[in-house]
Amino acid sequence: MTATRTHLRTALQLAAEGLPVLPLRKGKVPFANCPGCLYSACGGRPNMKTSGPCTCPAPCHGWAAATTDTSVIASLAWASAWQGAAAVAYHPGGAGLTVVDCDNAHAMAWARETLPATRTVPTTRGEHWLYLGTMPSANGVRPGVDIKSTMAYARWLGPGTGTLAALPDVVRALTAAKPATPIPVRIPAPVGGGECRHRTPAYLERGIAMAVQRITEARTTIHATVYGTFLAVLSTHGRCGCLTEDHIARLFTAAQTKGETARHCTDAWTNARTRLGL
Repeated sequence: MTATRTHLRTALQLAAEGLPVLPLRKGKVPFANCPGCLYSACGGRPNMKTSGPCTCPAPCHGWAAATTDTSVIASLAWASAWQGAAAVAYHPGGAGLTVVDCDNAHAMAWARETLPATRTVPTTRGEHWLYLGTMPSANGVRPGVDIKSTMAYARWLGPGTGTLAALPDVVRALTAAKPATPIPVRIPAPVGGGECRHRTPAYLERGIAMAVQRITEARTTIHATVYGTFLAVLSTHGRCGCLTEDHIARLFTAAQTKGETARHCTDAWTNARTRLGL
């Protein structure tokens, strides 16, 4: 059986069991939005502050595309995505679950000493600890530990072993800590007329919001995602002069919240401008 058919069959089985699924491409990331949804041209996913779903016929908008509708999963609109899929993912929050992603030996040792026993799934470098119940997702809640629940996705790596336990307070408390304050970075906005000549102001606002969302939802290759997002924003609006320092600050803040340094943000922005000849 080909990888395409294997991934599709797995997705259909999981959906039938109530797990909202979506395909992942190489790099364990969702497929890019379709042309009609690129940079939120469609107006953004319908429920950005809830648990989805996306109503686009293609697997757009990351975690919000996850669905249990087998007719959608097996549709022609999703066929090309399955052909290029490297893995199957699911939306834990949509299934009433929380995944504690322990990414190294130290994180696993902490989990075994601190967390109540529950179902565990081996990963490439660690373990997923699954609990019944949902909570806000967050990365880096402690060294090597991410929380994946609402507005997030997790790779399907098998059913795991053990009995699911209720989400404990010790896990909920992990997201209660105040996040680090990003370092303010001042980058002069590109010189121009201050107006987006080829798009409406609403399009610019949606584009910035989508760019911030893309950085915020990145789970791997953060450096590359930040650079690619900066490049995409500048390629669309860098010559208009419509970008303001506030827009740039929003992008930098999103990147620093994911762990990027102020220096890397500045370098990525500068490299993107240089590549585009700005």
